[in-house]
Amino acid sequence: MSKADYYETLGVGRDADAGAVKSAFRKLAMQYHPDRNPGDEDAELKFKEIGEAYDVLSDADKRAAYDRFGHAAFENGAGGGAGAGFGGFSSASFSDVFDDLFGEFMGSRRGQSRGRGADLRYNLELTLEEAFHGKKTEIDVPGKVTCEVCEGTGARPGSSPTVCRTCGGLGKVRATQGFFTIERACPTCHGTGRVISDPCPACDGAGRVQRTRTLSVDVPAGVEEGTRIRVSGEGEAGRNGGPNGDLYIFISIAEHDLFERDGRDLYCRMPVSIVTAALGGEIEAPTVDGGRVKVRVPEGAQSGRRFRLRSKGMSALQTEERGDMFIELAVETPVKLNARQKELLREFAEEGGDNQCAETQSFFDRAKTFWDKVREH
Repeated sequence: MSKADYYETLGVGRDADAGAVKSAFRKLAMQYHPDRNPGDEDAELKFKEIGEAYDVLSDADKRAAYDRFGHAAFENGAGGGAGAGFGGFSSASFSDVFDDLFGEFMGSRRGQSRGRGADLRYNLELTLEEAFHGKKTEIDVPGKVTCEVCEGTGARPGSSPTVCRTCGGLGKVRATQGFFTIERACPTCHGTGRVISDPCPACDGAGRVQRTRTLSVDVPAGVEEGTRIRVSGEGEAGRNGGPNGDLYIFISIAEHDLFERDGRDLYCRMPVSIVTAALGGEIEAPTVDGGRVKVRVPEGAQSGRRFRLRSKGMSALQTEERGDMFIELAVETPVKLNARQKELLREFAEEGGDNQCAETQSFFDRAKTFWDKVREH
């Protein structure tokens, strides 16, 4: 009975690149692996066939020989030695996916011995003023810490873990599945290499307990929305004496009543009376550091006009420089006028006051041009 075409076995075209070949093999290997099909001889045979196909098609020299001579390239020594080591999985071609496959089969059981503790996240909200000045604060962080009773060993004080007899302390055992040798986490010690016969009563042998710790954090001046601060070693305690994880503090900035922030710069929209805007004058603007600054408003100022105040913005990280602050005018129309005020405004209009507004005149000039074009069509 002739062998199936290797490309058909993996379900790829003859023009498939190395990545496509690997991806196809990995998918099929996961499907037909003996661990997932115990006692299924057809699955084991299929697993061997896709292994043979991948062994050839993942090797550039073997693939070239196969494309030219087919299966004959590996019979009776043909193909210039291209089939050396064939009949199973060659270590060179199969090693690139071995870890991927068994990382999924074995899951978190692998590497449990002396495992690094989990990283923790803490969300910290600051006011804009706190972001400007920086802040030293205390935060409460829940997480797993090393058990103080057993000092992380998991064994009752006065006793100690013993070496696992099943794996000899390696945390791994090997089993043969047909033609393939599989390495697994030890089922007795679950990969730790140790057995705790008398567990610590405080942590039930885990070596870690849940606690809330209070930490002092120094937030530097100038932090922005989304800034991430890493505090090394302040995450959860590691398993079996492994290293601690890290703590990551994510900064968010609360909205401010007066200022809007854009990086180092601040924007403040300030109302001004129609009188000040028309005749000119001074207004007093607040600054983020709690100070005040005077801004000169020229005669005839319009809504939307901006004034730049240099070095009155936010502080910057790791530097003494500051951004700028921009004041944007919002000319306010008076309301609840008394009879005399209304009379004065009418006199102003009669004197042609409405026509003295350059922006108004410009708008209606453009509107007249638009209407003229509409009538022409």
